[in-house]
Amino acid sequence: MKLSICIPVYNFDVRELVFDLKKEIDSQGLDAEIILIDDASDAAFKSINKELQSQVKKLVFLEENIGRSRIRNLFLQYSSGNYLLFLDCDVKIAGKTFLWNYISEINRQPNLELIYGSFTIDPQYASTLRNRYSVEREIFFGSRSYDFSLFKTVNFIISKKVFAKFPFNETLTEYGYEDFVFAKLLEQNKIKFLAMANPVIHVDDTSNAIFMEKAEIGMGSLFRLSKNPKNSAFIKDIKVYKAAVILKQFGCIPLFLSIYKVFENRVKTNLLSKSPNIRYFDFYKLAVLIRKMK
Repeated sequence: MKLSICIPVYNFDVRELVFDLKKEIDSQGLDAEIILIDDASDAAFKSINKELQSQVKKLVFLEENIGRSRIRNLFLQYSSGNYLLFLDCDVKIAGKTFLWNYISEINRQPNLELIYGSFTIDPQYASTLRNRYSVEREIFFGSRSYDFSLFKTVNFIISKKVFAKFPFNETLTEYGYEDFVFAKLLEQNKIKFLAMANPVIHVDDTSNAIFMEKAEIGMGSLFRLSKNPKNSAFIKDIKVYKAAVILKQFGCIPLFLSIYKVFENRVKTNLLSKSPNIRYFDFYKLAVLIRKMK
């Protein structure tokens, strides 16, 4: 099998990531290529990453930012592998056999069409709201599982044929839920899936304030998805959406918002602190979504 390693890049220095990947490719003699597509990063990051021109199969610089869905789909035009490995640009490789772990699993189970490898958190950023959320809600801690709900897009390998048939939804142009909708589409079409412990290290230094802003944008994306009945099958299992629907059905939205208003300053103060509470974050997101649905 030939492997295309696909890395969407935005305002991040990916030299260490590329060098580590290339080191394993060269040392193991793997049939693999690395493709970088830069989503209109700032000039400083473009200049840094241009150094990788000779190290990768393809380095593409986009003139305009096209977003998380479209840029991933764009790799179909540049990749030649029959499997695509997608990695977020802000990750590090955790082990010397990272690529081989995927390849050997597919060799053992050639019917697999999608494998999720999970991620860990860089310790220096472990206390932030963003990374506490990852630890409590996103990271897969087992050795392997066939539970599709574990899937995240930070580190996964997918058959190119499957990806060409079921790409990311490009109508989702803003931050939030493009990965969830993609996962649900694959699950509904019974794509053969495995979650296995083959993690990368996520290096995310997003501040609590910025992550809260991103969450608000995400709630906007979720609200827009809810406006189209065709999306019901994709979003019905999202916990914050289910809670909002129940409150609306029972006419409890005014009561909820009045209660939230009393605690709003306390909630936001906690989320901006050095010890943010994830349950407060749930409360915050639900309030943002309900205000949009009101």
